[in-house]
Amino acid sequence: MKKILTLIAITCFCMQLNAQHLSIEHIMQDPKFTIGALPSSINWSEDSRMIYFNWNPFRNKADSLYSASVTEKKPFKVPPQTRRALPSFNGVYSRDFSKKIYTKNGDLFLLDCKTMAVRQITNTVEAESNPSFNGKESKIIYSKASNLYSFNLATGETEQLSNFLTGTKKTETKANEQEKWLKKDQLSLFEVLKERADKKKQGEAIAKEDLPKRAKEIYIEDKRVDIQTLSPDENYITYRLTKSATGAKNAVVPSYVTESGFTEDLPARTKVGAPMPTYEFWVYDIKKDTALQVSTKEIEGIDEQPAYLSEYAKKDTTKNKKAEARKVIFNEPIWSEDGKYCVVVVRSQDNKDRWILKLDVATRKLKTIDRQRDEAWIGGPGIGSNFSTGNIGFLGDNQTLYYQSEEDGYSHLYTVNLSTGAKKQLTKGKFEIQSLQLSKDKQHFYFTSNEEHPGEQHFYRMAVTGGDRVRLTKMTGSNQVVLSPDETKLAYLNSYSNRPWEVYIQDNIVNAPPSQITKSQSQQFKEYKWREPEVITFSAKDGAEVYARLYEGKGEKGKRPAVIFVHGAGYLQNVHKWWSQYFREYMFHNMLVDNGYTVLDIDYRGSAGYGRDWRTGIYRFMGGKDLTDQVDGAKWLVETQGVDPKKIGIYGGSYGGFITLMAMFTTPDVFAAGAALRPVTDWAAYNHPYTANILNEPQTDSIAYRKSSPIYYADGLKGNLLICHGMVDVNVHYQDAVRLAQRLIELKKENWELASYPMEDHGFVEPTSWMDEYKRIFKLFETTLKKK
Repeated sequence: MKKILTLIAITCFCMQLNAQHLSIEHIMQDPKFTIGALPSSINWSEDSRMIYFNWNPFRNKADSLYSASVTEKKPFKVPPQTRRALPSFNGVYSRDFSKKIYTKNGDLFLLDCKTMAVRQITNTVEAESNPSFNGKESKIIYSKASNLYSFNLATGETEQLSNFLTGTKKTETKANEQEKWLKKDQLSLFEVLKERADKKKQGEAIAKEDLPKRAKEIYIEDKRVDIQTLSPDENYITYRLTKSATGAKNAVVPSYVTESGFTEDLPARTKVGAPMPTYEFWVYDIKKDTALQVSTKEIEGIDEQPAYLSEYAKKDTTKNKKAEARKVIFNEPIWSEDGKYCVVVVRSQDNKDRWILKLDVATRKLKTIDRQRDEAWIGGPGIGSNFSTGNIGFLGDNQTLYYQSEEDGYSHLYTVNLSTGAKKQLTKGKFEIQSLQLSKDKQHFYFTSNEEHPGEQHFYRMAVTGGDRVRLTKMTGSNQVVLSPDETKLAYLNSYSNRPWEVYIQDNIVNAPPSQITKSQSQQFKEYKWREPEVITFSAKDGAEVYARLYEGKGEKGKRPAVIFVHGAGYLQNVHKWWSQYFREYMFHNMLVDNGYTVLDIDYRGSAGYGRDWRTGIYRFMGGKDLTDQVDGAKWLVETQGVDPKKIGIYGGSYGGFITLMAMFTTPDVFAAGAALRPVTDWAAYNHPYTANILNEPQTDSIAYRKSSPIYYADGLKGNLLICHGMVDVNVHYQDAVRLAQRLIELKKENWELASYPMEDHGFVEPTSWMDEYKRIFKLFETTLKKK
């Protein structure tokens, strides 16, 4: 019976598609049914003969692992017993790539990459993690329960290298002068006492000499230890200590529909500006048995305060006031293979500085290799975050360091010789290096960039000295490439704007033809002629060139209704030539065009893919240039697409919901209707890592928060507003929507509604929720934008 009902559903769906008319019920259901099961997560076998990828063409409850050989190029499901026996696809290789150490189910394994023999190193309840080889590659170094261990590959001996203990070392109470005199007097009076005391002292000395050498007890008080690293010469251990902040209050997210029948509180985050943890970086000298902290006082610009603070400074108190050193976060050190150089990436906690520093572990002195300063915030592809080094490493000469930086405004590749100090920029232009890896022989870089077009991603090869970049992929769209271990083949996911992801294999040769491995589109998806949105540009009022996707509608010129879609996440790209992560919205836009709308999807200021200035264009004013880009897009629609200026709607989720609110409140004459989905209504209520980068902290930059938060502008609402929010949203809390609702009530606004979804988080899961939400959006546009 179930199969019959499924066939009926498919038949009905195909009939609607053949009629070139989409319905919300179909495009918002399970994407595996609507679109097809799309492949993901490609990995190679160590012998470069097979690829593995996740795929679920038969719509199982979870993705299945599939494989395909490079010769036959046909996908096969991997049996469960084979899948369980496979080595982990992740791990750390020896220098000659003959061995790989990895973790699986919390245990350590060693793989011989030539024979594929696997040796299990540990089988413990406590999980081992972060394995690596020592400098001589005779041992495996790993972490367990906050301490560092080594496993000798030849002897099988396990040695504990560190002994970090919480709390403080207990000290013996010192005798006062009276007690000292009495003890001395007793020993001088009674010979038996003196003999026993001497015997005890001698016994303790012998016992101490007989004890095996153990790692030094290092007490870390109430702090946490991580990123423990052993130097290649095994003389030093570096580590980071983190002290949790006190007084940081977590928000509460109540869940109302629960199995227990009681309201339950979900774990939630703090809000921006809450006290932050502090970090220290230490070096333990094993031979000297000393542990000392690395000082940050001499780091270049460590006391350089952000420029925005000058707007709040009192002139009579700042002249003679000494600036405080800013708090920083150290990342795990990068060592040259010969152990001569140790490099650490350090980020200021305000994220306005990234230092690449040379560390002398013996003296704990730091020397600047590169400093990137940004009055907005440090970011961009390949550059990493506060807890990531980004793309950085040593070339084969063990003295040339490579890294990525936005120094010239785009994320490009640089090298610096640590011996001579000579620095070189290897790539240059109005494009970004978006992924990077060094070839095994360390003679070439392989990377993905958008050099061809901001909306395309291609795979390149280039000599480590720079020069010509050889493009290896040729299919338009995005090419997410995984290089085979022997570097002779490319396996990749490719998609186009109206064609979802598929797996391909090709030789690592220019103009090599790709072979398609998967065919994932459902029959239902194929029945409809999905539109290929045109990637256009228009000029913003400040002269910037703005990229957008245009879904061109039909109808009488000057009277056409239009909808502008605002993507979420802020720093994200959606104007491109590959299959969008907003696939539901893409299908909805096709449906809108079917119903007479023109749709514009804009990569506004703050979007990814366009360099530093575009990325930071929203600094201290979200709802500024990112909003005026939408307004300029609306103007372009009117001037070039025959759109009626009184029939323009706007919608989006998360950051897109925020922009929708700002549009409806601050530019009410431009947009007649708006649907704000899971929107931020007050940035002071959002999280710290994202918000503090852009707006600093509310207690230090209240101007930025006041300018950027929609709740302060709610009185400007004129058009029709729909707000949709999941009630168990642990990202943008439902409290945001409730506070705005109360504000609108107090302002006596009537042309708005709030739709609440009791069981949905930030990203909806249930098809019924998606359907309900988009039915409301469509009804909003139909009833407001098509009125005569």
